[in-house]
Order: sequence, then structure tokens, then C-alpha cells
Amino acid sequence: MTRLGVLGWPVAHSRSPAMHNAALAALGLEGWRYQRLPAPPELLDELVRALPAAGFVGANVTIPHKQAALALADSASVAAREIGAANTLSFAPGGEIAAENTDAPGLIAALERAGRSPRGQSALVLGAGGSARAAVWALREAGAREVSVCNRTRERAIALADALGARVVPLPERADILINCTSVGLVRPSGGGDGDLNQLRLSLDLVGRYSYVVDLVYTDGDTPLLAAAREREVATLDGLEILVAQGALSLEVWTGCPAPLDVMRSAAREPDGGDPPDEDAFLLDVEGG
Repeated sequence: MTRLGVLGWPVAHSRSPAMHNAALAALGLEGWRYQRLPAPPELLDELVRALPAAGFVGANVTIPHKQAALALADSASVAAREIGAANTLSFAPGGEIAAENTDAPGLIAALERAGRSPRGQSALVLGAGGSARAAVWALREAGAREVSVCNRTRERAIALADALGARVVPLPERADILINCTSVGLVRPSGGGDGDLNQLRLSLDLVGRYSYVVDLVYTDGDTPLLAAAREREVATLDGLEILVAQGALSLEVWTGCPAPLDVMRSAAREPDGGDPPDEDAFLLDVEGG
């Protein structure tokens, strides 16, 4: 079996297996399988280096491993190096690891398919992790007029901005495009939607001042941020569209085949499914030595 997967912690929420397995079937790639790979940070190095021998030819990388994944690679694309994070790893027969970042072009592709090119626009990015780094780099490369970064830990925001040519703001402020690259909204706090907005240091009124709101988090239905934007009649782009866009690019890297976007989108929007029954077995083998 030729294997693919997604590395993350947590990763149980991921729709990538359903999306990619549907695409592999549509492409007629029998014997290929995509699965979740739960990876605690302390086991990431060991797990990634063991994947090629277990039949894996590639893996996506999600929270919180995107920057660490780049450090494990033997080679990296220009985009991954400049961003400082990787969401796509490819494994050569000899075990060499190549890193790519499809988050950045995937974000721009999703925006452009929605008729929202960032060229000439101002953008505010919330967060300073791997996804935020990709977003800032992508917006800059796509011709955004100004890109600002807001993060609770100011030092991380400054490091990102200095590396990628963005501007740091202490609190969310007005911009044409708002992009949430934090995990806020993935797990709902007891306070509900207002609690999520508070964590992002946003108010319902401030959300209404953006022209376009993008949330990389995806759930069944709208996230609290997207619900607030819709309440204020602000156009939105949800995380599943971005997941499909970046996943399609990763699939093309691994298979060399054009990705069936409609199939991937339909599968990503179906709750549950997409995993082999022994999805946790590989991690348990690594833990057991």
C-alpha cells in the first residue's frame, strides 16, 4: 500500500483523510490510502523519520508542527524556506525528506476563486504560527498593499513581521481583509461565540468593519468569527475552501495528477469518514520502540 497522511496534535478533527481518499479513488489510484497521524510534539522527529520505511510517500502537516517539519527536511522549496514553515512533506525512496508549503498558494487560489484577489488590499492576519507565516508571505507575494500582524505574544508577531516584511499592531484594527490563522474556534469555550471573539480581541462591531473575513479554522457550520461576520453582512471565506485548495496542491506534488477539486470539496464538507480502521496503529508502534 502507498500511504499518505496528516501529522498534527490534535488531528482528530481533520477532514483531510475524507478529502484525499475521495480524490485518490476518483483518480483511480488503487492501493493508495491517506490517514490521520496523531503526533505529540516530543515524538514528531521519530515519527516523521519512520514514515518512509512504513510505505509513506508524503504527509501533510498541521498545528502545531509546521515550523518543526521544515527543520526536519533535507531539502525545501523557496516558498517553504522563506515562510519558515512547511505543511507538505514528500519522502524519497532513500528516506530523504523534501518540504513544501502549499498553504500560501492555496490561500491565494481560494481567495481568487472567490473573486477576492488581495492585490492592492490591506490585510490583517491574526496569529504568528506556521499558517500565519504562510498567509503573510502569500499576501505580500500576491501584491497586498499592506499586511499587518496581531498576536497575543507580541514578540512572536515582531519576529514574523521582521522576517516577512509585515507591520505589527497591538490590537485588531480596520483592514480590507481579516484572516484568522489561530486555532480559536476549533474548540468552543464555555462562553460560546462571544468567548471566541474575546479570545481574538474582536467585537461584533469591529468584525463588521472588515470587507472580507477569512477563517482558517473549520467546523460543522460557521465558526463564531464567520457567524459574526455574516450577522454584519460581511462576505466570508471558510477554512474548508482553503483546506481544499492547499490539499489539491499537495496531492499534485505527491501523485503528479491534476486534483479533482469538486470531488475534494464535496468530501471535505461531509462530516466524519475517511480513515482506515487502524489509523492509530503506526503511532503506537513508534511509541513502543
